[in-house]
Amino acid sequence: MPGIEKLPIEETLEDSPQTRSLLGVFEEDTAAISNYCTQLYQAMQRIYDAQNELSAATHLTSRLLKEYDKQRFPLGGDDEVMSSTLQQFAKVIDELSSCHAVLSTQLADAMMFPITQFKERDLKEILTLKEVFQIASDDHDVAINRYSRLSKRRENDKLRAEVVEDVYTSRKKQHQTMMHYFCSLNTLQYKKKTALLEPLLGYMQAQISFFKLGSENLTQQWEEFLGTIGTSVQNVRREMEEEVGQMQQTIQEMERACDALYAPCDPDPAHSPVSRNLTRKQGYLYIRNKTGLVSSSWERQYFFTQGGNLMQQGRGEVAGGLVTDLDNSSVMAVDCDDRRFCFQVTSFDGKKVVTLQAESRKECEEWISTINNISRRIYLSENAEELAARVNQSALEAVTPSPSFQQRHESMRPTSKGRTGRASSISSVGSEPSPALSVLSLDALVAPETPIQFDIISPVSEENSGQSKTAPQSSRRSNPFGESGESTAEDSEDSILHQLFIVRFLGSMEVKTAESADVISETMRQILAARAIHNIFRMTESHLLVTCDCLKLIDPQTQVTRLRFPLSTVVQCLSHQDNKRLFGFVLQSASGRSDSRAMCYIFESNNDGEKICDSIGLAKQIALHSEMDRKAVEKKKEEDKAKEKQKEELSKQRQIEKDLEEQSRLIAASSRPANPPGSDGQFLVLSNSQSEDSDAGEEGKKKGESEA
Repeated sequence: MPGIEKLPIEETLEDSPQTRSLLGVFEEDTAAISNYCTQLYQAMQRIYDAQNELSAATHLTSRLLKEYDKQRFPLGGDDEVMSSTLQQFAKVIDELSSCHAVLSTQLADAMMFPITQFKERDLKEILTLKEVFQIASDDHDVAINRYSRLSKRRENDKLRAEVVEDVYTSRKKQHQTMMHYFCSLNTLQYKKKTALLEPLLGYMQAQISFFKLGSENLTQQWEEFLGTIGTSVQNVRREMEEEVGQMQQTIQEMERACDALYAPCDPDPAHSPVSRNLTRKQGYLYIRNKTGLVSSSWERQYFFTQGGNLMQQGRGEVAGGLVTDLDNSSVMAVDCDDRRFCFQVTSFDGKKVVTLQAESRKECEEWISTINNISRRIYLSENAEELAARVNQSALEAVTPSPSFQQRHESMRPTSKGRTGRASSISSVGSEPSPALSVLSLDALVAPETPIQFDIISPVSEENSGQSKTAPQSSRRSNPFGESGESTAEDSEDSILHQLFIVRFLGSMEVKTAESADVISETMRQILAARAIHNIFRMTESHLLVTCDCLKLIDPQTQVTRLRFPLSTVVQCLSHQDNKRLFGFVLQSASGRSDSRAMCYIFESNNDGEKICDSIGLAKQIALHSEMDRKAVEKKKEEDKAKEKQKEELSKQRQIEKDLEEQSRLIAASSRPANPPGSDGQFLVLSNSQSEDSDAGEEGKKKGESEA
């Protein structure tokens, strides 16, 4: 109802519909005030939180400016002017931080406290009175309804008195509650004005006090200082603009000059010829890393030469790491299946091989020439460029791709006229003798004039192919190394031990002795050195099956047995001292220890070579124990047979004794007086059969005595 600003307390007892309608208007107004006050409270709370955050941030800024002297900047020198300026700013901001702290306290007292009191105390009190009034009104309605249902008869005066008392109590409670409720609603119309104005008044007074405090403490004292700092900032900005202009001009000039360098391959080789006289080089290359048995990955790294070493450094790394030693190393261009411009660096001992890829053919040839120059230690001479120019021809030969693996293999096979010496076969591969050949001198462990076999020949030769067709039952795979290739059906069926290893065949050669502990190490050294000199890097992969009877090399694709080594011919097995993936074993010829002919086989495995050697040793132990058990079983069988034979002889002897006793009884019966008279005076007459039995008994007795 317009124009009404308060509820009539005098009409609370009557509780008319008009009064209830007017009460509803005041309740709607109270709900609107509560909603608006809540929103205003949230806004003022954000102001207060922001002021607290500003005060804390200002204090943190001041503390950081004071700690500038303690910082260690990699590119910043000892700038005393900058340090003193920041210290001055730290003092100013510290004072501002104090002012902000005072402002936060004033906002908490003058702005947040009044509106919080109004929201938490006055509005909640009205809501509580509203609930109490609603309960009292419902109780009064129930009491009136109960009173109206009383009967006209005066039979139950006690019930009537109770109902009247209930109506009296509920009406009194409703009246009192309604009066207090009306009073609170009327008071709210005044409190809402003060609750809205007091926080705003406190906010403005706090802001005025803050600005007045800042004006008194900062304006007069820091105007000259701020002006000087502003002039310095303008000068620094002007210098920065000049420097940016010069850098932009440099960028444009370099873009025009380096346009031809953006392409990885130079279209005009004459425009940028290959420099073959370098002793130092750096740049990005791809390096090949092995990730599995047959898989590999390429990683782009920054490579550079440092003295006689090849170094690599990844992005983000502070220093480079050693890749390989280039002194007396070899380098050559290689053909990779999936990459172009590749070259390979092999260490002097042949233990480490690094495959790299350049961006262009020019880069590839320059890297090869540089590594060749470093390998010959040209970088140690005074005039390295002149010396590098003299060996330019040899560097070009190193760039030339090497012959195929099959050609190298055919060139290293012994001729029909006789076995070619190992030193002469090595020197015939290159165009001129290499200085590394002197290191590969043969000693007493290796048989002289012995060729090295680098690959496994197919187990079935062309000569035997026709025979295998005509006689499939008697066909047998030939063994190119001279070992006994005889295999039985039960070769490994009943074997206790079955262990499979993935190995790659490096080579084999004949050795003078199989008993020496250094024969395998010496064979490894010579085979690896020969592979490095002949540039042989391909290896035949096989599965090595270790059983209690033999060692088998199995083709992983066709599962065909390439080679079979009886376990009894394996004399010793050893892994490399440094490279644990290398291992080898020595086989004595099947003719026995009297024949001094022995072969040493060298392999590379994916696992630890010591594990394979331990497995072979375990197989030999199991085979030894099996042989001992077999001999023990045979001995036991012989003893059992002897015992059985003894039992049979004893049973025969007992049977003979029984027969002798029977015969003795018969002989005793026959030795009585012939035809004794009977009781009736007649004579007893023996029949012919009884006489024959007595004769047979005597003969059996004599025969038994002779046998006994």
